[in-house]
Amino acid sequence: MTPIRKAARGKDCTMMIVGVCNRDPATVVLCHSNSLADGKGMGLKAPDTEACFGCSACHDVLDGRRPLPAWMTRQVLLEVFDRARTITHEILKTEGLLP
Repeated sequence: MTPIRKAARGKDCTMMIVGVCNRDPATVVLCHSNSLADGKGMGLKAPDTEACFGCSACHDVLDGRRPLPAWMTRQVLLEVFDRARTITHEILKTEGLLP
């Protein structure tokens, strides 16, 4: 497990999808981008730098294991992920895990 993945433990969810987020830091993991542009591919996970902190419920929506809330489009999900990634990067910088 990489230092960035370990850093997700016990953190708050940065995706915070309305109506989905369980707000339980005990379930937070590093949620990787599903975009080809970010390095995701067949059998390949995007790098840890292309990820955010997410609770189990938000992670399930991001990875398609749970349906999008009725109010959310795929585009909005991508925007939520991008915002969460930015917040996560700021946290990781303060912890010395990103430059």
